Amino acid sequence: MVSEIAGLAAIALASLTEDEVLFLQNLPKAELHAHLNGSIPLSVLRHLASEYTARLGADVLTSEAVQHGLNALQNVELSEIADFFNLFPAIYALTSDTVSLKKATRAVLEEFLEGEHPNCAYLELRSTPRQVVGGMTRTEYVDAVLDEVERYKKDQAALILSLDRRMDSEAMREIVGIAILKKNQGR
Repeated sequence: MVSEIAGLAAIALASLTEDEVLFLQNLPKAELHAHLNGSIPLSVLRHLASEYTARLGADVLTSEAVQHGLNALQNVELSEIADFFNLFPAIYALTSDTVSLKKATRAVLEEFLEGEHPNCAYLELRSTPRQVVGGMTRTEYVDAVLDEVERYKKDQAALILSLDRRMDSEAMREIVGIAILKKNQGR
């Protein structure tokens, strides 16, 4: 999978010599703060969106925000920070089952860690475990992500569970409990 480089990053890259680009590509890098749902490649999101609409039917979408996000994924233009954050209701809907979540997680890990010139040598992927009513529990969410992270060596990839300050204390305690349990299980 190859990321597209645009905007100021493309201008900066174009200013470098071939030797400078090669030097930068070969430097070992660590990514210590990659959010899972914010790192899913657009091509994967589009694929998940087509699976989602085929599975549920185009007119059975769960909310206007999800519909807006799915439409935005067809022609993404990220000129303002809100453009990116407005995609999250759709991203959450697209990763609301373990199969889709695993696909998304695998794609993120491959994007960062694989290829001729991996984007980094070590990745700390972070995510706030979500519970999907009538679907996946927070524990199932963590297990799905860990199943993909554990395909890599411990010195290549790790998962950090995060909390959302908008959560109630019961949800936060549950996530901390899951983290402790998984750590005690050697995960």
